Amino acid sequence: MNNLLKIKLKFTSEKRTGGFSERNFTSDRYTDINKIDSLIDNLNAIKIYYKSQKQLVKNALVDVCYNDIIAKSNRTRELLKGIKTTDHSIVGARFSEAEDGMENHIITHYVEFDAIDSTIEKLEIAKNFLSERLDGRADKDNFNKPNAHVNYNGCPYKETKIRDIIIDCSVIERFDVPGIPNVEIKENMLITFYQTELKIEEILQKIGADDPLYRYTTYGDSSLSVDATTFNKIKTEAPYLISMVATDISTLQPLNKREPKHHDTLNISKPKNEPTIGVIDTLFDDSVYFNEWVEYEEKLDFFEQVNKKEEHYEHGTEVTSIIVDGPQLNPNLDDGCGRFKVKHFGVCCDKISPTRLMRKIRNIIDENPQIHVWNLSLGTEEEVSKNFISYDAAILDEIQATKNVIFVVSGTNDNTPNSRTRRRIGSPADSLNSIVVNSVKFNNTPCSYSRKGKVLSFFNKPDVAYYGGDVGERIHVCSPKGIWEEMGTSFAAPWISRKLCYLIDIMGLPKEVAKALIIDSAAGWEYKQGAYKNKDLIGFGVVPININDILSCDNSEIRFVLYETSNSYKTSNYAIPIPKDKENKYPFIARATLCYFPKCRREQGVDYTNRELSLKFGRIAKDGTIDDINKNIQDDKDGYANERRSRQEFRKWENVKFVSSLFHNNKSLKSYEDKLWGFSVTSKERTSSPKREDLNFGAVVTLKEINGVNRIEEFKHSCLLRGYIVTELEIHNQLDIYETSQQDIIFE
Repeated sequence: MNNLLKIKLKFTSEKRTGGFSERNFTSDRYTDINKIDSLIDNLNAIKIYYKSQKQLVKNALVDVCYNDIIAKSNRTRELLKGIKTTDHSIVGARFSEAEDGMENHIITHYVEFDAIDSTIEKLEIAKNFLSERLDGRADKDNFNKPNAHVNYNGCPYKETKIRDIIIDCSVIERFDVPGIPNVEIKENMLITFYQTELKIEEILQKIGADDPLYRYTTYGDSSLSVDATTFNKIKTEAPYLISMVATDISTLQPLNKREPKHHDTLNISKPKNEPTIGVIDTLFDDSVYFNEWVEYEEKLDFFEQVNKKEEHYEHGTEVTSIIVDGPQLNPNLDDGCGRFKVKHFGVCCDKISPTRLMRKIRNIIDENPQIHVWNLSLGTEEEVSKNFISYDAAILDEIQATKNVIFVVSGTNDNTPNSRTRRRIGSPADSLNSIVVNSVKFNNTPCSYSRKGKVLSFFNKPDVAYYGGDVGERIHVCSPKGIWEEMGTSFAAPWISRKLCYLIDIMGLPKEVAKALIIDSAAGWEYKQGAYKNKDLIGFGVVPININDILSCDNSEIRFVLYETSNSYKTSNYAIPIPKDKENKYPFIARATLCYFPKCRREQGVDYTNRELSLKFGRIAKDGTIDDINKNIQDDKDGYANERRSRQEFRKWENVKFVSSLFHNNKSLKSYEDKLWGFSVTSKERTSSPKREDLNFGAVVTLKEINGVNRIEEFKHSCLLRGYIVTELEIHNQLDIYETSQQDIIFE
């Protein structure tokens, strides 16, 4: 077996070269007089609607319903343009109701009424322009540059402006007033308002909901938790101000227990200097045999303290038992990671408001910066929305984007396994920065209780799957009542927490690299070939049991990790010395996994992530560009991929990128004029930011020699000759380093 390599390449920062191309119609787009008349009617209807409503805010909320998933560069530029650009007026984004993969963008703007009037005027002028100069219709044949020759003389607007108006019309289906999401009203609801000039308290005052009759608690600048009476008041008085609605209650989803399994009395050594994993769960019973390995803090409110019951200690204790002593409880799942200490925070009994839970988690993370891996096996019964990230998941994403921590979140359980369709996952399993874990049986098929992704109709959740037990093959855990047999995603997640902590705290890897290794090990070579047809249930696949299978590879493979910071348009290296065969060709297939933790904005709905890192890896072609193994043409000078294709095929805006090449009749790849291989990451922003903030990324690259030859020493030597720092991550050496670093130094 070959050990994992850590390579410090010399990356260069590149600025964007060249301007944006001329804006033209795509082959299937056009604008005619009827379309413009329809849009004018939409805007007049919106004006009438707002005149009939009680005027609460200064401006108007308007939905722009597109006829496609729209790239930032193709969104409306002139229509609804107010004092600032249309980008500055966006307050939300969602998808239309459609089958998966066929949804279109609906983007909500908050604009001045003058901007609506101005847009109507622009549309009238564009209508006259089409009628007088293009026979009432503009398309690629009579309008696109440089072939079409249109007379712009005498037009009230400059050429660029009238072109933008006409092309804007081609991508818009209609304008509309935002509608309130359809939800079942529960005991507690979490409402998020569109961002306007008013604060929450001012809105409530204007609609008369500041009376003691109405109960609410605010969270941040735009969200509040309300009871059913207050929700109905807001829904009646200001429906168009409501951006998102969700239930504000999180309950455990217990699956049926079995009788205790009789074991001999378990023994455990005393803890030494093992790393610590944080657990946020229900309560912990310190009467169990491994209690010396657990530091316990109870974080209950007064009423939770009063209502504590014996059963409230079961779930949390069982989860922690796997983290501390999972391999002794389940010898068939011995992962080679040893034991871990736990700092366990009991935050709830059987249910808790997600908003209150996140408030507790924020404080816990701030007070325990030494802990890097956190296990969260709690979740909601309700399905996550298709159009926005849950409040609790968004808080987890924010924490992970700004602090050196990573959460492992259980994928939540389906308590109605006999239903015909599987339910979508519950929050906070829609957290994009977290590793979300679902359960599989020992034959690697989804468990009966598994719930499914995707998130926001696009993002690949869950990330991975692991063994969480099922009927007839349950997981052994330690409860306050003894050794029990359990099943659920709650008992799959702790195994991944163990592996992550081993990679981060013992092997010394950054969290970005550790996450990439976990996902890459689950995907393997089979993922690209379609072997995992259940990716909405098991994500990239099932993580190997033994940590050695993550930290080493077959003798025919070379696996190395990279860690770098993106702070420019492109971060790249064009001199990776992949070994060649006697015919001067590359006898390899390759795969790569990239992970990063972007900042996000929940208020932006389906356009949730603020930053996109696009990955290219492959041979350097004759023109000096990277011949990407995934044929990613998004950023190519002569290539074009629309937004829908970019998202589906190249995973644009997703914070995990996985690319892989396949066997091609066992043929080696030619070398372009003896050039080497390259690795580049291209950064894009949702908004026009003057300066890109530093964003760390981690990647794992695997090369497989198609003839089975071990070429790792040749690769290491070539890297050293180029001045790259190469470190072989040998487990025993890293254990020695960790042990030494944990020793106390006594000064005489």
